[in-house]
Amino acid sequence: MESCDAKATPVHLCVLVHGLWGNPSHLAYVAGALTHKHPDSSLHILVAARNAGNHTYDGIELGGERLTHEIEHEVETLAADGKTVARLSLVGYSLGGLVARYAIGLLYSRGSLDRMEPVNFTTFASPYLGARASRNGVLQTVFNVLGSRTLSMSGRQLFLTDTFRDTGRPLLTVLADPKSIFMRGLSRFKRRTLYANIINDRTAPYYTTFISRVDPYVDLGAVRINYAKGYDNVIVDPDHPVSALDTAPTGVKRLWIDGQSLVGKAPTVALLSLLLPVGLLAFLVHSGIQSIRSSRRIQLHEQGKAGIVPGSYRIPLMIDEVERAVDGVMRDPRPRRTSFVDHHGQPERSLSDDERDRDEAKPQPSNLSSASTRIDPSAPATPPATPPTEPPQEPPETPASSRISHNSRSSTSSVKGPFLSDGQLSRFDHISRDGEMPHDGETSFPTLPLSHEQLGMVRSLDALGFRKYGVHIHDARHSHAAIIVRTDRSSFVEGKVVVRHWLENEFDL
Repeated sequence: MESCDAKATPVHLCVLVHGLWGNPSHLAYVAGALTHKHPDSSLHILVAARNAGNHTYDGIELGGERLTHEIEHEVETLAADGKTVARLSLVGYSLGGLVARYAIGLLYSRGSLDRMEPVNFTTFASPYLGARASRNGVLQTVFNVLGSRTLSMSGRQLFLTDTFRDTGRPLLTVLADPKSIFMRGLSRFKRRTLYANIINDRTAPYYTTFISRVDPYVDLGAVRINYAKGYDNVIVDPDHPVSALDTAPTGVKRLWIDGQSLVGKAPTVALLSLLLPVGLLAFLVHSGIQSIRSSRRIQLHEQGKAGIVPGSYRIPLMIDEVERAVDGVMRDPRPRRTSFVDHHGQPERSLSDDERDRDEAKPQPSNLSSASTRIDPSAPATPPATPPTEPPQEPPETPASSRISHNSRSSTSSVKGPFLSDGQLSRFDHISRDGEMPHDGETSFPTLPLSHEQLGMVRSLDALGFRKYGVHIHDARHSHAAIIVRTDRSSFVEGKVVVRHWLENEFDL
C-alpha cells in the first residue's frame, strides 16, 4: 500500500466483518446506522465479502488473509480515487471478530498501522475463548466433539483442537499471546470494545464473548440486573452489572418460578424433540459436503491458486522470533537451535539441523505465551515483513469498567489513549501453566470449568484492556442474531438499541 499523499483527501475506513455462514447483508443495519449517524463525514464503510457463505468454513487464518487482502485492495482503490486512509476501524460480528483480529496482526506486521491511525476495534458476540461448551455433561461433550468435526478448519480452531502451524498450540491461544503480532497490533487501537449477550446466545455464550471466567446470569432469578440509563433495559450497567436480591426466592416460591420457566419452555422442547433428529442429520450431511469443499479451497489457497499469494502473509508470529531471525541469520550463518514448548507450556526436545549441536545447551522451560515457530536457517536474511517497534512509554491508566460484584476482581480493564508498548505488554507475559488468575477477593460466582488455555486467554486479553458491555435481549430467543439486527424482524428491535449505544458511546470518528 502506498504512503499517505499530502494532497489526497483523508478518510476513515471502517471495515465490517460478518460471522460464520454469514454474508454482507447481515451487517446491513450496522452499516446503515453508521451512515445515518455520520452522513457528511469522511467515513468510508467497507462490508467485507471475500469470506461470505460457506467460505467461513476455511478457518480463521485463511479468512484473515482474505480480509487483509480485501482491506489492502480497498486502500489502493481509494488512493486511485484521490483519497488516503488516515484512520482505520474494524468491527467484527461473531466469527468475524476473530478473523478481524488475525487481519490486524497481518496489517501490523506489514507496517500498515504506521500509515493509518488505528481507532476502533469492536466485536459483537465474538467467541474470544472459542465455542466449547463451558459446562461438563454428556450433551456438552457431544456438542464439543461434533462442533470440532463438522465445521472444517473453523470448527477445529473454534473448539481448540487444532495445532496452528508449528507452534504446537491452538490458533486462538496464539491470537491471545502477548508477544504475538496479533496482540501487538490490537494494542495499537485507541478503543477496544465488546458487546456480549448475557442470555439466549447458544452460538457464542456469554463467557467467551465477554472474556469471563464466571457467568453471573446463569440464574436470572437469583440476581438483580442493573441497566445503563437511557437504553431501554438492554445495555447492562458496566460498572455495577448485577446486585444480590434482598430476599432470594426459596422453597415454594423457587419451585413456582422454576415451574413457570419449564412450562414456558415446554413448546420449544417438544418442537425440538420432533425436529432435532431430522435437522441434525441434514446438518451433518451438509457439513460433511462443505468440509470437503473447504479442504479443496484451502489446498488451492496454499498453492496460490485462489487469487492470493499466501507466502506474502506467512510472516513470523512472535516479535522476539522476528528479532532472533534477523539477528541470528545476519550474525551467524550456521544452523541455529530453536527451543519449543507444547500447548501445555512444557518444553519439547530441541531441534537442530546439525548433528554436532544435538547435545548442546538444553532448552529452557517456557510459559504459555512464549512458544515460537521454527526459524528456517535457509531462509533469506530479510524476513518477509518486520513489525514496527514502538518507543517505551509510561503505562496508561487502566480503570476497571466492569465488576461482577463489589468483592470480586474486575473482569475487565479499560484502556484509553496511547497503545501499549512492547515493554508494557511484556508485563502480561506470565500466563501460568495451570491458567489460574490471582484475585483480590473471593468471587461471588463459581469459576466455570474452562481449560487452562482458555483461562490463559482470559488473563492475557483482560490485561490488554477492553471496554465490555453485557446485552440483555428480552424479546428474541435468538439473541445472537438480534444483537446486530441481522435481519429485519420486529423481535430484533432491541438490537437497534445496542447499535445506538455503540455509536453514541464507543465509536470514535
